[in-house]
Amino acid sequence: MTQPSQKALVPFVSVDQMMRLIHHIGIEDMLRGLADRIEADFRRWPLFDKTPRVASHSDVGVIELMPTSDGDVYGFKYVNGHPGNTKGGLQTVTAFGLLSDVATGYPVLFSEMTILTALRTAATSALVARVLAPASSRVMAMIGNGAQSEFQSLAMKAVVGIDEVRLFDTDPAATEKCAKNLEGHGLRIVRCKTAEDAIMGAQIITTCTADKQYATILTDNMVGAGVHINAIGGDCPGKTELAPAILSRADIFVEYPEQTRIEGEIQQMAADHPVTEFWEVLTGAATGRTDARQITLFDSVGFAIEDFSALCYVRDAIKGTDFFTPLDMLADPDDPRDLFGMVQRAG
Repeated sequence: MTQPSQKALVPFVSVDQMMRLIHHIGIEDMLRGLADRIEADFRRWPLFDKTPRVASHSDVGVIELMPTSDGDVYGFKYVNGHPGNTKGGLQTVTAFGLLSDVATGYPVLFSEMTILTALRTAATSALVARVLAPASSRVMAMIGNGAQSEFQSLAMKAVVGIDEVRLFDTDPAATEKCAKNLEGHGLRIVRCKTAEDAIMGAQIITTCTADKQYATILTDNMVGAGVHINAIGGDCPGKTELAPAILSRADIFVEYPEQTRIEGEIQQMAADHPVTEFWEVLTGAATGRTDARQITLFDSVGFAIEDFSALCYVRDAIKGTDFFTPLDMLADPDDPRDLFGMVQRAG
């Protein structure tokens, strides 16, 4: 049987290879690198195709496609969100992604994105906090101690410089899991019995719970002046974490309003409730934090450009390494008009 030509092989990064790549680079260095790449792409935001993700909702979760292109490279991610999966020992979120050359349409990278999504979500949170959180923020409250909590904590340490994380979850076992995983990473870990306790002394408040419902993880009286709220758990229709009164008091920053108004915390507000697109803050087209008493809120739902950035980072990071497998996934006959002949010769 004829072996495939080298040009037809597509680099594939498996779960095992992604984990090896993280250890090779170092998780904090990788989080910083991802934050830098995401920032660079946000600064050229107008160049990208932008559309709300294509979602298929059910009463148990959602399956989505997230596409974008900068004109030279096309990327998409397949991702699901099924909060009930953990009860059966499954992940809430799984994902994979692909990059293609716009000029030819040929894929140039195929990668797992369950782990990579956790990394890019945390890197995006930390990038935004670096810009919007109070100066010299050192303490973060992490409310919701599931699969994303350690990534968020380490990203805030690596990118923002926090040195204390205060943990709370309605499931004490989740808090204990998170605390043990963060041991030895240079953070002071405080286990809290209530959300109110977790917020005490925190300049950054991250909410990341999984239940698909209109929830009130933070009530209005819990949030004082001068904090940055990183709200990442409300990420689909019918799923929120914050009391509407908090949204009324905060200056709200989003990725892509057309998507966030459907899926984010602001789905609770009027369709014209004012928000600022974060990329505009980076480019100087809009202001960020202007007052020490200001409440800034990142209403984060995740956007395709962040996945594009993460995939491009991995594409560049694996060059010259063995952290990928060449896949024979493209039919690429010597004569592009003779696909049938290639099939015949294989017999």
